[in-house]
Amino acid sequence: MNEFGKIVSAWGSVVEVRFENHLPSIYSLLKTGENNEILIEVLVQIDKNSIRGIALTPTQGLFRGQRVEDTGSPLKAPVGREILSRMFDVSGNAIDRQPNPENVQWRSIHQDPPSLERHSTHSEVFETGIKVIDILLPLERGGKAGLFGGAGVGKTVLLTEMIHNMIGHQQGVSIFCGIGERCREAEELYREMKEAGVLDKMTMVFGQMNEPPGSRFRVGHAALTMAEYFRDDEGSDVLLLIDNIFRFIQAGAEVAGTMGQMPSRLGYQSTLGTELSQLEERIANTDTAAITSIQAVYVPADDFTDPAAVHTFSHLSASIVLSRKRAGEGLYPAIDPLLSNSKMATPGKISDRHYSLAQEIRRTLAQYSELKDIIAMLGLEQLSQEDRNVVARARRLERFLTQPFSVTEQFSGIKGKFVSLEDGLNGCERILNDEFKDYPENALYMIGKIDEAKTGVK
Repeated sequence: MNEFGKIVSAWGSVVEVRFENHLPSIYSLLKTGENNEILIEVLVQIDKNSIRGIALTPTQGLFRGQRVEDTGSPLKAPVGREILSRMFDVSGNAIDRQPNPENVQWRSIHQDPPSLERHSTHSEVFETGIKVIDILLPLERGGKAGLFGGAGVGKTVLLTEMIHNMIGHQQGVSIFCGIGERCREAEELYREMKEAGVLDKMTMVFGQMNEPPGSRFRVGHAALTMAEYFRDDEGSDVLLLIDNIFRFIQAGAEVAGTMGQMPSRLGYQSTLGTELSQLEERIANTDTAAITSIQAVYVPADDFTDPAAVHTFSHLSASIVLSRKRAGEGLYPAIDPLLSNSKMATPGKISDRHYSLAQEIRRTLAQYSELKDIIAMLGLEQLSQEDRNVVARARRLERFLTQPFSVTEQFSGIKGKFVSLEDGLNGCERILNDEFKDYPENALYMIGKIDEAKTGVK
């Protein structure tokens, strides 16, 4: 039988409730409002009859003495094949103007990560079809990759292209989790996926910018619960895309602040590391299948020493850094290959040819980076012939590593390209062997395979 209590106070998203002879457990879901539409998650037990919780929905209309129902269970997310091609909010309600799916199970969003003996010890590369990532920063199947960058450098575009490529070229399911991002992006993503005909392999979960911090703080756990169903029950590989993990940390800071907890460094919550780990450790490669996660990480003021960026780095198997300078030069995707890294780019994880080529590309780009100051001061003519050859190779490599995306076709007018790892490696090898030294740099810009430079096909 459900127990009932009364609201003692409410300020912002924080609600205090008193029960007569009952105390809800931590993470219990409470309901109140005219139609039980206001959801509250218990976070603190104040005394033997009172709790303090955070609202997951807007709290307009709450008043002291209002009746609150304890559901006796935590917040749950819908799981099952029926959730594919649908869009949900944090509480599992459909937000795509269609009726809620009926043939679904409901599971608690608070799950333990898979035990260590269930983790797979086998590492394999996860191909994305994006040249610069597959060649220099190979992703791990069942790993976590972070897209680091400030505002407006192309994190969401890169994530969307990866969804497009994954569903088009790989078997499995994609789950997109929008945490604290713009409502416009959600609507655009839904429409693009529908037009591309890939919606039937995809589920979207959103806790948007305008929603309370409690909703943004829990939507990641709801998306992970759905992903775990496909991995553990269906044995499907899952691509989990999170945009943006910084907003999860930010929501946690808002929740901690409104709950009255002492802030830590730079105003972040003292429990930042624990909260992030509870989310990240559930993303794993197990004996049945893998959840591979790609997460956009907003970097405040482009400061990579910010605690949010530092704590996120520690969980990742690949860090992809987006550079505002490269975006300004029109080199898209604006990935900085010298600041980015991947633990998969080591001998034994990738082929010897791939490893040696990646090292040679990095070496060439690093030498060019060092020579830029001399070129700026004295001009290209003052360099030795050998250094000029390095500059020519590096500039051609930079342009070959750009790529037209399917999701930007309507803006650029250039058809998007999926490039296999073999084609990408062949192109870089031929540039390093000076096969294209007599071709203009522009011929290598925004192409797919290297042979397109010769035919002039864009």
